[in-house]
Amino acid sequence: MLRNSKNRYGLVTKLLHWLIALGIIGLIGLGWWMVGLSYYDSWYNRGLELHRELGMLVLGLACVYLLWKVVSPSPPVQSELLSWEKMAAHVAHFLLILAMFAIPVSGYMISTSAGAGFSFFGLFQVPAVTAISNEMRDLAIDFHYYVAYGLIAVILAHAGGALKHQFIDKHGTLKRMLWG
Repeated sequence: MLRNSKNRYGLVTKLLHWLIALGIIGLIGLGWWMVGLSYYDSWYNRGLELHRELGMLVLGLACVYLLWKVVSPSPPVQSELLSWEKMAAHVAHFLLILAMFAIPVSGYMISTSAGAGFSFFGLFQVPAVTAISNEMRDLAIDFHYYVAYGLIAVILAHAGGALKHQFIDKHGTLKRMLWG
């Protein structure tokens, strides 16, 4: 089943969900590791390039995911959830989707702040739209940093809620997003 059904997510949604999730978690880990590198570390520039390329890849997957949600809408949240749990699920999903775009866009602004583009895995150049001021770049850096680390709390709440509803409440929540 490629498309979402009334009660389960389809293969395409599951694949996009887990690829984006692994990408975001990997990018947070890579970003956390990168901030500890010194300018003279051999991975200083390569780590930044890899972070930038993977960030653009996740942004591309997020665009596909959003288009897919139009083609194949998600099943409704489970009816067994309490009203506040349903609201929390909607808020968490909204924040996750918002972050999937806001963080890479701020990263793009940082990467192209001088008006130059960058390579995407050596395949093509991602062009710069325009140069931005140092103040705007610094604001984008702060935004990128704090929103990425704030996203950790949303990811933990999202995963924690899924685990609670699967194993404590026995709603079968995870089955909807896992293979099998």
